[in-house]
Amino acid sequence: MSNETGQAYLKVEHLGKTFPGATEAVFEHVNFQIERGEFVCIIGHSGCGKTTILQALAGLETASEGHVFMDGREVNAPGLERGVVFQGHALMPWLTVRQNIAFAVRSRWPDWPASQVQQQVLHHVKLVGLEHAIDKKPSQLSGGMKQRVGIARAFAIEPKMLLLDEPFGALDALTRGTIQDELLRICAQTRQTVFMITHDVDEALLLADKILLMSNGPRARIAEVVVNTLPRDRTRAGLHHDPQYYPLRNHLVDFLVDRAKGLSGGRAPAVPVEVRPGLRSLMEAHTAVHTARPAPVDTDQDDSPASAAA
Repeated sequence: MSNETGQAYLKVEHLGKTFPGATEAVFEHVNFQIERGEFVCIIGHSGCGKTTILQALAGLETASEGHVFMDGREVNAPGLERGVVFQGHALMPWLTVRQNIAFAVRSRWPDWPASQVQQQVLHHVKLVGLEHAIDKKPSQLSGGMKQRVGIARAFAIEPKMLLLDEPFGALDALTRGTIQDELLRICAQTRQTVFMITHDVDEALLLADKILLMSNGPRARIAEVVVNTLPRDRTRAGLHHDPQYYPLRNHLVDFLVDRAKGLSGGRAPAVPVEVRPGLRSLMEAHTAVHTARPAPVDTDQDDSPASAAA
């Protein structure tokens, strides 16, 4: 859904970054849009500039060229309207779960009374299922629990946009799957706008509405925008049963293995193409079924010998 002026909620125009002393840009001509309530993942090989792009969206990094606009305003500094969750949980070790989240809430609403701050904290602790650990310090928590606190803290300030930098990358598969399910549930409840970096193709297919495929660096670009046409109510358990799943997955893997390197050095298009490999596979299957269907038998014509003799 676009805003009142018809513009996308987040718009990135011709973004580029060249670090001091470098002869070529890490990335250039990065162009994409995110609508309000969309969950967008970006995938690319290490070194193509994904984290630098996320930091530019957060206002933590200054791009060498281009612009980022959110809700009609240019992003040029950090702000509480954008929540960030990094791979490291970044919790304050001397504070409890309750105190870590309350610190963020008070930063967002300094005039709130203590009772309202605690109500906001409790609500978001419950969202991530950590009521039993609310008064524990980070040293008493597992890695997955720490990441849940980071997610609760980010949601607790009610950001207009959530920026996630591989938040589950350091977790074991079972914990990662559990938190992915929780994130899906929370985003469905809140209609949160999300931009997330991941290296996990299946994670992107589970979470994202759109997947940005980035070519290799130097001079990396967003080469394609893959629209995830799997049903929005998808689950980890049922994902691979959908006929669109493998065509979508194969498209992502083929890009990363075969095409991303060939598009490095600025060879990807400046404006990425939008593709729907899942729907294309369904249409091809539908066409194949109709092509293979035998011709109908005309039951109205009488082919008996008597009729022929007449």
